[in-house]
Amino acid sequence: MSFYKSIRPYIFKLDCELAHSLVNGMSKACDFFPPILSFISEKTKIESGLLYQEIDENKFYNPVLLAAGFDKNATMLKSMLSLGFGALELGAITPRPQVGNLKPRIWRHIEEESIQNAMGFNNDGLNVVLNRIKPNYPFAIPLGINIGKNKDTAQENAIKDYIELALAFTNYSDYLSVNISSPNTPNLRDLQNEGFIQELCIALREVYSKPIYIKFSPDLSIDSMLKLIEVAISNKISGIIITNTTLDYSVVKNPKEIGGISGKALSNKSLQILKEVSKVYAKKTTIISSGGIYDARSAYERICHGANLLSIYSALIFEGPMIVRDINRGLLELLQSDGFSNITQAVGVKL
Repeated sequence: MSFYKSIRPYIFKLDCELAHSLVNGMSKACDFFPPILSFISEKTKIESGLLYQEIDENKFYNPVLLAAGFDKNATMLKSMLSLGFGALELGAITPRPQVGNLKPRIWRHIEEESIQNAMGFNNDGLNVVLNRIKPNYPFAIPLGINIGKNKDTAQENAIKDYIELALAFTNYSDYLSVNISSPNTPNLRDLQNEGFIQELCIALREVYSKPIYIKFSPDLSIDSMLKLIEVAISNKISGIIITNTTLDYSVVKNPKEIGGISGKALSNKSLQILKEVSKVYAKKTTIISSGGIYDARSAYERICHGANLLSIYSALIFEGPMIVRDINRGLLELLQSDGFSNITQAVGVKL
């Protein structure tokens, strides 16, 4: 048993947000002691040409990305870098600060190794987050910005929020992740329609030249998702992230009746969606797989079914800070065992 697994029961006695705040505080403290971060980095980094990819003009030294939601406000950049991620996705960020939904708003499903959250885009807002990023940009690895509309922004004005964010982060990000699929902002998922996505894609491309990925809900039908993806890529969007959290509460035994579920309970649903989407779009657009990736084998399965990159969040909570190292180390073994000289050769081999 790892050290983290031995102390995890004590961590899980804490309220979810309190535990996260403690991690955030420790991360900030580590910024003042660079040798600590260097020591951690030496233990976690896996350097190999087998894992290296250049995707949409960004360099990924490994395929494991930190999903949006963990570092909402760009306060943990250096500590997350030390854990060995191939890229960090920050946010979700809205133009104006938001306190989010009422607490409690995040719960653990320990038996299913899953998280249920109803956070509601709580964040410090565009200006504060941007000022934190500026001194650190360009960063050692790609920085993605997950962007969303403010809760009180009317649907008919939603595009203005996304454009404001895209303009602000043009020179201080390496890609955008467009969040129109969180279940925790009222009516946000209604924006997952062909007309809005076309209008949004055209508007974003006028102001942002770097990669743009749209994040979709796992609760869409496959036919609907495929149509929306076609609209997105035909309007010069670089790729997709599948999937966001689910409102299918049947995947856990004791769900709350609010918020979206992520983690291992989402694994099968997310994988099945990836398989269907990859039949049509693998190698035609960038696919970032998210939802229930928790070890090297689950990661490798996503790659073999068409994912170019992988995004994790809940696994970090349940498996601990060595999860990125463990996934990358396992991926190297699996790639070598199957005779691949680079991870790109494995993408989509099971389709």
